[in-house]
Amino acid sequence: MGARRGRRGGGLFSVGETTAKILKSNIDVRFVDVAGCEEAKLEIMEFVNFLKNPKQYQDLGAKIPKGAMLTGPPGTGKTLLAKATAGEASVPFITVNGSEFLEMFVGVGPARVRDMFAMARKNAPCILFIDEIDAIGRKRGQGHFGGQSEQENTLNQMLVEMDGFNSATNVVVLAGTNRPDILDPALMRPGRFDRQIYIGPPDIKGRSSIFKVHLRPLKLDESLNKDTLARKLAALTPGFTGADISNVCNEAALIAARHLSPSVQEKHFQQAIERVIGGLEKKTQVLQPSEKTTVAYHEAGHAGGGLVPGARGPPAEGVHHPPGRGARLYTVPAPGAAPLHPGTALRPHVHDARGPGGRAAVLRADHYGGSGRPEEGHPECVCPDCAVWDE
Repeated sequence: MGARRGRRGGGLFSVGETTAKILKSNIDVRFVDVAGCEEAKLEIMEFVNFLKNPKQYQDLGAKIPKGAMLTGPPGTGKTLLAKATAGEASVPFITVNGSEFLEMFVGVGPARVRDMFAMARKNAPCILFIDEIDAIGRKRGQGHFGGQSEQENTLNQMLVEMDGFNSATNVVVLAGTNRPDILDPALMRPGRFDRQIYIGPPDIKGRSSIFKVHLRPLKLDESLNKDTLARKLAALTPGFTGADISNVCNEAALIAARHLSPSVQEKHFQQAIERVIGGLEKKTQVLQPSEKTTVAYHEAGHAGGGLVPGARGPPAEGVHHPPGRGARLYTVPAPGAAPLHPGTALRPHVHDARGPGGRAAVLRADHYGGSGRPEEGHPECVCPDCAVWDE
């Protein structure tokens, strides 16, 4: 990857040198390899255009934003998007982790910050990416301990170095964090990190495009169409991030290899999704027939509750095996099963019968001798739980 450490010497006196890595060549990540965050890619495209054609902006008197903060939940592709930016711009990519500035020696953090920015100026135009910047960017004045003082000194040096940049340096600073609420306001002001680019979990269209990216290297069954398979898998994985989707595709390939299959089939992807959601299946766990019946009634009640008018929607499937996270059965909601309700969107879903439906089904089965329906000699039950089920 053409990577090398910024540390140029050895011994005690080199402890203040930066530990940043420089990728000068063979950055093979492009924007086509990053899917599910199209809006974020459009936002960050201006940085690429500036690094390629800075004169286009300077002739008009425009100044490119000096930095951008990539925020969002873990696994949504913040680091990958920053790397793709360097690959598209064909410039050196300097990467460092926020925790690498903090050492046991006093003054090491500020010294490494100065050395890192000196390296960036020397390799300009380039992209400087600081991952997990919340390690040094926390709000000041939260404590009076020695470590806290060292962290504040490192942050102060970071503020000075970033504010000292001008439009002629051609150095773009990107940072990633999933805790933007704890960052110091001085770090987020215009002139340092001008833009905050939020990268959230992808929607169904984004998940489909992410699946297409991760399906490329897999040897799929000849009967499978990649586009159709990607759309189907996207519908079965609501709330999944890019990292989760990558894990699903890898698990599917591992399951296919475990079963000595010549190619990855659709059933392997379904097993992989169940593996990621519910954990490892406990095939050795012994369940009594009465326990299996109770669990089946309970989850059938959840599934049936989704069909009640006013509920969030019907389920897509119910998985009845003991996974490794404690649940003996879980119900997967169908895609698009959580619509907005005008006027009641912010209220609790008091009319959602999926929750009490599980208990109501079990109680109803107990009242009617296990059949779940009133028979001869069993009058209709009027308890509140069964009343929910009857509605």
